[in-house]
Amino acid sequence: MSAERNGGTAVCPGSYDPVTMGHLDIISRAANVFDNIVVGVVNQAVRKQKTIFDAEERVSFIEDQVAEYPHVQVKAFDTLLVDFAREHGAKAIVKGLRAISDFEYEFEMNQLNRKMAPDIESIYFMSAPQFSFLSSSGVKELAMFGGDISGLVPDRVAARLKEELQR
Repeated sequence: MSAERNGGTAVCPGSYDPVTMGHLDIISRAANVFDNIVVGVVNQAVRKQKTIFDAEERVSFIEDQVAEYPHVQVKAFDTLLVDFAREHGAKAIVKGLRAISDFEYEFEMNQLNRKMAPDIESIYFMSAPQFSFLSSSGVKELAMFGGDISGLVPDRVAARLKEELQR
């Protein structure tokens, strides 16, 4: 018997380039807590270089993986995160934390978001141990040099990543 959700709406933002099993773990855990989840796929890279996959394809990859959750929707956005959250009636922003380096960056973002939107809470889920080392950039690097990325990303993502990196 699953626990009853009563957490309102939360946004799970990220570039998801590519989506990893770690991202999907955080999304599914959030889906067990909140009534509605809006996975926000950042359409404008700010602190990172150009994405490998366009926003539409990244949205599609995630939609495939969250189909079992009728209360999870996936949308691209290119506005301030707090504006995107408000647009969807979210009262929380959910992110995953892997390491101290994540904490430092997320702490800064939390303070900025809190200044702009004190009514929206930031909630952090600790990474599951098996995903604590996993990052999109690490997966891309592994794939670029022919490493095995099975189990790190969904199969469809692994195939497309291999395709893109061979160009």
